[in-house]
Amino acid sequence: MALGVLYRLYERNLVNGLDKDRLPRHIGIVLDGHRRHAREERLPTYTDSYRVGMRRFEEFLGWAEELKIPAVTAWVLSRENLSRPADELDPYFEVLQELFERLPQLCERYDMGIRFIGSLDLLPDELVSAAKAAEEAQPWGSRRLNIAMGYGGRQEIVDAAKDLIAKLVADGVPPDEIGAHIDADALASHMYSADLPDPDLLIRTSGESRLSGFLLWQSAYAEFVFVDVNWPAFRRVDFLRALRDFTNRDRRFGK
Repeated sequence: MALGVLYRLYERNLVNGLDKDRLPRHIGIVLDGHRRHAREERLPTYTDSYRVGMRRFEEFLGWAEELKIPAVTAWVLSRENLSRPADELDPYFEVLQELFERLPQLCERYDMGIRFIGSLDLLPDELVSAAKAAEEAQPWGSRRLNIAMGYGGRQEIVDAAKDLIAKLVADGVPPDEIGAHIDADALASHMYSADLPDPDLLIRTSGESRLSGFLLWQSAYAEFVFVDVNWPAFRRVDFLRALRDFTNRDRRFGK
């Protein structure tokens, strides 16, 4: 009981100490460490850890809403993850479907529009149907939640280049002039979430100190925070510490 009171006081101090004018407009977060959490906590199955992690994600959205963070992009499944054995992937797909059924009601409360990004064509039909149903149920809001699923940063850039070239061809640009129309701004306008500002802060849990291609194009000037705890054990205090770290940094944007 005493420890809980101390944590709440510490969290309150962290919140009060944040410079609200310097909070990120867009947070990217990698929900990493479910299987490690299951092993460390000796949970009966990975499914138990996945369910804890998705409930924690719902809590996280509440933490972000409290601080009025305009946009969140959460990486729940990479293209590389799809090579894992079916006995690991199938339970995760099931838990994700459960999450997607709950998300519209939660995001309506937080005034968040839902969008899925990534190579959804690589995923099971049932999972894609659940994702599309969530998008259709809550497409708009003053804030945005992106779910990156079957996502790869390199593939996003490839897809953006293909879309840009297809548009130039459709607009009647001669083949020998297409190269002159391809620049950073043009390519950026064809990224999956071109309507959002680039992420200011990227958080990855589980102690891994790499982004593995997450928002590869958009993260050029983002600040990174790597947290040692596995995602299912990620706490509000860990989030607030990441924000404190972010707001205390001197962002130069390459200057």
